[in-house]
Order: sequence, then C-alpha cells, then structure tokens
Amino acid sequence: MSRRVFTAQDAVAIGPYSHAVEAGDVIYLSGQTPIDPATGQLVIGDISTQVEQCFSNLKAVLKSAGLDLDSVIKVNVFLLDMNDFATMNGVYEKQFAAPYPARTTIGVASLPLGAKIEMEMIARRGQLGTAAPKEVV
Repeated sequence: MSRRVFTAQDAVAIGPYSHAVEAGDVIYLSGQTPIDPATGQLVIGDISTQVEQCFSNLKAVLKSAGLDLDSVIKVNVFLLDMNDFATMNGVYEKQFAAPYPARTTIGVASLPLGAKIEMEMIARRGQLGTAAPKEVV
C-alpha cells in the first residue's frame, strides 16, 4: 500500500515515522514532542514553553499538508505530570476557537527525550461542521 505522507521542514522526526499520513480526506498527524527544529533538541523551559513548541511543530505539519488548526477534529495529549493539566489547558485553549476539537488527555510514565508533553492530531480536509446531523433511530 502506498501512503500519501507529509513532512514538515519545521518539525523533527526522531524515529522511523512520517509526520502525517493522509487517508481519504482525513490526515493523521504523528505525535510531536517539544523539539526545537533549529537545534534538534528538546526546548528548555516549563510546561507552557513545551506546549507552545508542540503546537508550533504540529502547525508546521498541518501547513505541509495545506491545512491549519481550523481543520483539526481530534487532539490527543500525553502529559508526564497531570499536575501540569491546568497550565497545558490554558495554552491549548488559546490555540483554537470554539467549537473546540475533541480531545483526550492521558497521563503517561515517560516520553521520548525526557519531554513533559507529546501531542498528536487528526485533521480533515474540507469544511467542518457543515453536514446536517443524521437522525439516530
């Protein structure tokens, strides 16, 4: 099976994976840790700094696919310390406009390179929220 993949110059892959893979009109973005693409190193700073770098990396991947944060339908957040939830949530909220994407936040035991956070997204091409809801019987 061939895959249509997207690679962002302003994001770093630290393993054998694609930054994003397209399946139909859905684009699955791999998890991004707070790596500074200019240095290839984890950013130094608190959880706010790391969340902002994750978003910067994910925006670069979205851009490589011709998308932006308005195309995001689902976000998965992996936090090393759930005590950072409120701070992460504050930075997260400023990135999106209502209605917000669906989201899951999971506390984990460890993340690559000692990161405090990793985030992944699912996005969709086309206008979101335009389809009429289907009746459930």
